[in-house]
This record gives sequence, structure tokens and C-alpha cells, in this order.
Amino acid sequence: MPMLQYTSVMKKRLSRRAVAMLHASLRHFPELRGKTITVGYTRAHLGAAIREQMTIRLRVRNVCYNTIGHELTHLLQGTGEIPEGEKQCDIWTLARSPLFCDDAPTYLKLPLRVRLQWPQYAVLVRELCLQAIALRNSRRNYIQWLERELHQLGEEQPQRAGQMCFAF
Repeated sequence: MPMLQYTSVMKKRLSRRAVAMLHASLRHFPELRGKTITVGYTRAHLGAAIREQMTIRLRVRNVCYNTIGHELTHLLQGTGEIPEGEKQCDIWTLARSPLFCDDAPTYLKLPLRVRLQWPQYAVLVRELCLQAIALRNSRRNYIQWLERELHQLGEEQPQRAGQMCFAF
């Protein structure tokens, strides 16, 4: 597991819940094993990442796994399989684990119904993200394909019974 170091500002704001969420999230990032990640605080956004410094910044109040996963995914962008970009980061974060489906992604275009009823659509959206990644090798416009599929998903009622459940 990667080693975490916290900035002095983050140490003052850090909760047990946030620490537990960070550790649970890191289990899904074997590529970061053996690295030291600095975790800082931000007021400006939900989160931020600086890959060159192996630093993520989080607004810890009401932080969600999706935000933590998104920022950790930024640390991997440009180093191999994960392409640069915010939408790409959303796609790879959701595809990585159901853990990161606790909140709707920020940058992907989602129909209002999907965003407002996220728990009912999370599993389906994740499946579409996995399909989009598989299509990436043969379709340059895999993000447009995904967003068209998401738009169609918003036109329908979710077909799966039940919702995703997350332990906090």
C-alpha cells in the first residue's frame, strides 16, 4: 500500500472517516504501491491532483469515494494506460471499482435524471464506462459513444432493481 503523508493544514481537518476512505480507496490502486502520496486540503474544488509531486488535495467535509478515486486516477494519467483529461479520468475511476460509484462523476455529461437518481443508475453507468474503455482501442470517439449511451440511459427508467450500497 502507498504511504500517505498529510500536509499540516490537512492534519487539522482530517477525520477518521476520511482516513478510512483514503485507505479503502488505495487498495484499488496497486500501481501506487511503494509510493508516497501527499494529501493536502483544498477549499476551491472537491479535489485536485499534482502528478509530478504525487499530491492530491481534498475538501474532506462530505468527501466521497468518487472524488478520492478521481484524484488518485489523475496520479496515474499519462504514465501508461489511462489517457489525460477530466472525462477520461471520470471513466477510468468509475470502471476501476464499484467503490468509486458512490457519487456521480463531475465531468461526464449525464442527463439530469441520471445525476439526480445516481444510486439507481450507478451500476449501469459503470458498465457503460467499462464498455467504453474496451471500445477505445477500435473507436477514437469512445467518449462521444459513451455520452450518447448515457443520454439514452436518461431517457429510460433504470432496468435493474435495487441500488448500490456503500459503507462509510
